[in-house]
Amino acid sequence: MLSMRDCLDYCNLTDDEIALIAEHEDIPDVAAAQMACGLVQTPEGTLLLTRCLEELLARAERSGEKERLARARAAFAQFVADHPTTH
Repeated sequence: MLSMRDCLDYCNLTDDEIALIAEHEDIPDVAAAQMACGLVQTPEGTLLLTRCLEELLARAERSGEKERLARARAAFAQFVADHPTTH
């Protein structure tokens, strides 16, 4: 049986990326991981997740919370580096 860590490693996603997606969608981390693992398999899904993380980054910038902003920036940068979009 695969663990959640195995699944995230397979999809090349971090815990922070999953936590931010879960926050954006208002769903548990496990559900966000399942959703994100499926989405990163297609260019369209990768683009959707990129936009989701961009939106969270913009929210964090508006909030003025430095820790939240730093976390969102790092997760966004990591996701874009690991999952470049082609459109």
